[in-house]
Amino acid sequence: QVQLVESGGGLVQAGDSLRLSCLASGRTFSSYSMGWFRRAPGKEREFVAAISWPGGTTDYADSVKGRFTISRDNAKNTVYLQMNTLKPEDTALYYCAAAWGSWYPQEASRYNYWGRGTQVTVSS
Repeated sequence: QVQLVESGGGLVQAGDSLRLSCLASGRTFSSYSMGWFRRAPGKEREFVAAISWPGGTTDYADSVKGRFTISRDNAKNTVYLQMNTLKPEDTALYYCAAAWGSWYPQEASRYNYWGRGTQVTVSS
């Protein structure tokens, strides 16, 4: 069992940066691939970024490539999402997720555990 708690969201202006954190419980954190997804108002949930275990491979949505960076600290059971040059279209509820098994980073159905999310709002 893995429990995920996101933090770091907030209200920022376009061009600003934020770093989201996701703290995982459980002793096998390093065995899970970790992902970030987001859901904007009135839209479907979408993939943002993912990192494999123990952290050698990453994947990003085209919309965030070059602006967002995912990383993990297995000693701290934490995955991060550094978000730079934020845009109003990045406004969403951001979820952390953990996946056991094969690497299908963009497929939400492959993730076994989900956090409750942290809100990011970017004003223009």
